Order: sequence, then structure tokens, then C-alpha cells
Amino acid sequence: MSPNTESIVQEIRTEFESMLNYVKESKTATADQVERGIFKRLLELGFRLMLLFFTLRAEAYPRTPVETETGEKLPYFDDKKRGYYSIFGKLPFWRPYFYAQGVAGHSPLDAELSLGSDCYSDLVREIAEYLGVDVTYEKVTGMFARILGQKLSTNAVSKMVAEDAADVEAYYEQKPAPKPEDEGQILVIQADGKGVPLVRETCVQAKVRLGKGEKRTKKKEAIVTGIYTIEPNLRTPEEVVASFFHKDETPALKERTSKRSKPQNKQLWATLQGKDVALERLARQVKKHEGYHIKHRIALTDGAEALQVRVLNYCPDFTLILDFIHADEYLWDVANRLFDEKDPLRTAWVEARTLKMLSGQTLQVIAEFRTLAPKATQAQRQELQKAANYFERNLPYMAYDHYLAQGWPIASGVIEGACRHLVKDRCELSGMRWTQTGAENLLRLRAVSENGDWDDYHQFRKQRRHLRLYASPFPAQDGLEDQALDVLPQTSDNIVHFDSATKQGLKRPKLSQQQAA
Repeated sequence: MSPNTESIVQEIRTEFESMLNYVKESKTATADQVERGIFKRLLELGFRLMLLFFTLRAEAYPRTPVETETGEKLPYFDDKKRGYYSIFGKLPFWRPYFYAQGVAGHSPLDAELSLGSDCYSDLVREIAEYLGVDVTYEKVTGMFARILGQKLSTNAVSKMVAEDAADVEAYYEQKPAPKPEDEGQILVIQADGKGVPLVRETCVQAKVRLGKGEKRTKKKEAIVTGIYTIEPNLRTPEEVVASFFHKDETPALKERTSKRSKPQNKQLWATLQGKDVALERLARQVKKHEGYHIKHRIALTDGAEALQVRVLNYCPDFTLILDFIHADEYLWDVANRLFDEKDPLRTAWVEARTLKMLSGQTLQVIAEFRTLAPKATQAQRQELQKAANYFERNLPYMAYDHYLAQGWPIASGVIEGACRHLVKDRCELSGMRWTQTGAENLLRLRAVSENGDWDDYHQFRKQRRHLRLYASPFPAQDGLEDQALDVLPQTSDNIVHFDSATKQGLKRPKLSQQQAA
């Protein structure tokens, strides 16, 4: 070892001994005090260990000339400084730099270490982004400051999200299809929309006081899509009504519900790029799921005609179903006009017409509403006509008796939940205003998290980044955590202290003549 590495190793040993003494001497301290003290010292120790790692790798790297991709040979010029922002703090290190006049300089150790284009470590990036998909970027920076004692700006977090979201679509395009044995017989797709508050780019922002009806934000619809497979679940209309209106909560029903098949290989997505972009992507994902094991193909949406048309256009082999919950809401709207809110007949009225609808008798419900409308008040008439028109237009997608007999799902709960937890719960936090690009980047990484692909995606992302930066294969991962590391021998009493001031100005290591040759 060089004198520089020897001093770092000695400092590590000294710090570790200090930790042992700290624990031994904490005879009257509380558990909380000791835990916090150990954690702080572990961060300090981690800083020194990372510095040792970089120093060892830099010292071991040969200073012989390197050859560029174009065949030019670059001689060793000097050791050049680079910053590395780790969870232990920002540390500088020096690595060999090769240069010749008229040719771009090169630090080949960067490729061996698979460093990114900025100073932030992949662990810092992943922690910040993992937090950032659920909480505001301000809270992310606050967590870093409070837990790790590290300063991280909201602008840095936003840039990390933007850069690391760039490969999400490529990841899902190359992700292998699920195995048939892990799939259900029914291939289900769902789609819906949810508004995201965007910053206005007009002069409205510059006004001191807004006019009536003016807002500083506008909303743009994020189209949320979902795809999964599921096994058939045969039910009768009576069973659905009993469950929906909470009339039958017998142990037998609860047991059947617990045994009901769950969605398999669910994948969610959200984009602000429009319905066509969202549905075209969904159609590509459909192709991955196709196979001999798929017996039925259904699509669930609400009554938005523009969305229904596109679903049928991009996925013509699917049976389109109007979400039963949306349809039933129209019955409740009518009931709220016909009955007082506390009238006990109101629920019974909705229940009876829900049973008709589920039994394939929606035409009778429409006819009833048409008959009642002329005799009703103006407000009641408007609600009756609205419901009748809605059911009439969606009648081809309301054959619920047939769907139930096939064991198909009739409610779009998966996508309704996704609109809430994938989009609303993050994008509509108090005071949130987004640029379209910023919201799109966040939604991509949020989808990765919701789909359970976080670790796989970031491994894919690092491989793609390495290829872009260095045009070479990603370094092999050797599972260091499973290896027994040899303890470096203590060869010097020279101790270098790394206090907070030293971290900001570490001295460049001096190379021996042999190392610099």
C-alpha cells in the first residue's frame, strides 16, 4: 500500500476503535442516545471506506498509454479530481487522466467504476427517487438532511427523476412476457382519465389578483391504463346485488370472496401524451400476453365515448364492457331526485333496478325512465333523461347477465384505484403545480414502483447508461457482500483525521515514482 492508503486504513481502524469505546463507555446512556451515536459514526466510517475504495482503485490502475476507439494512443498526463456524492457525503477522489494535445482527454477508470455523468451515486439517486414518487421533493431533501445529514436540493432531485425516467418505456418494451402458467384465462385491459394540475404558461401567472373564474393552474388529463389476467369467477346477478348492497355477509359468501381469483401480472401506466399514445402502448403490451392460454379478452371503461372508440380501435378483438359501478351511479343520481335522502324506499328502488340491469333487462329500465320523465318535475326529468340516454348509448356494452355467466369482471376497480393512487395521491398534493414534462417523468417512475419493478428497472437503467457513456458492456457484478474481505495490515502509525472541514478539502494523494511511471 502507498502511504496515502496506509493513512486511510489507520484512520478507519482508529474510528472503529472509537466506536467500540463509545459503546463500552455508554454506561448511563439511553438506548436512543447510543443508537444515534452509532449511526452517526457509521456514516463517518462509511465515508472513509468509500475514500479507501476509490484510492485503492486509482492507485492500482496502470499509467501505461491507453488506446481510444479511433486507434489513437493517449499517454498518462496526471491524476484528475472528481466528486462523488454518496450517502455518506460528498467526497473527492483522484483518478488517472490520459491526454494528448488535439485529442479529448480520457479517464478509463470511470468506465470500470460505471460512474454516471454527474456526481450523484446510484444509491443516492434510487433513494431520492423512491421517496420522490410518493412525497414532495421538498420532503425528500428534508429526509436526506435529517437522516443522513446531507444537503440535496429539490432541483437535483427533479433532475435525477427526469434523467432516470428516460429508460422506463424501453424497459417495458424489452421486459419478457409472463409465463403462460402464471397467467389467468381472461386478458383484461382497462383505461380511464385523471386530471393533473399544470402550471399555466400564459400571462395569468403574472397577474397580482386573478379575475373571476381564473386559476393559476390548469388541468391536463393523464390517461391511466392497466392490463392483467385473471381466472373466471362465475356469479349470478342476485349474488352481485347481495354483495354490492351488503345484504349477504354470511360466512359462506366471505369464504367465496376470499377464494376469488386475483389479478395476475398487473401492469399500470399513466401518461399525459394523450389517449392515442396511451392506447397504442397498451395494444403493444396486449401482444405480449397473447397465447394459447388466453380464452377471453375484455376491456373495461367508463362511458367516455372518445375513450371507448379508441379502445375498440386499438384492441378490436376485445369485448368492451361498461363499468358496472359507473352505470349504477346513474341509478343513484335518479333516485336522489325521486326520493328524499333519508327515504327508506330510495335504496330499495336502486337495488331493484340494479338487479334488472345485471339480469339483462336494461331496456326495461330505459323504458321506465322514459315513461316517468313527462310526469316528473323539471329537475327529475333532466336526471331521468340523462340516465336513459346514457344507458341507451352504452347498451351494447351492458350485457351483464352474459358477462357474469362467463365469469368476467364487470367493474373497473383496478383502474379506478390506479387513477387515485398512481396519479391523484402524488400529483394533487397540496400546492402541487407541474410542468407537463415534470409530471410525465414522475408518473413513469411511479408506475415502475407501483408495478413492483423498481430493482429490475434500475439495473436495466444502469446498464443502458453505461452503454451510452462508455460504449462498452456493463461491468460484471461479483456479489461482494457474499465474499469474506481480507483485512488490510496495519503498517503505519500515521493517522489522518477526516473531520467535517477536512471532507471539504481533502488533499490530492501523491504517487510514488513507480506509480506515476
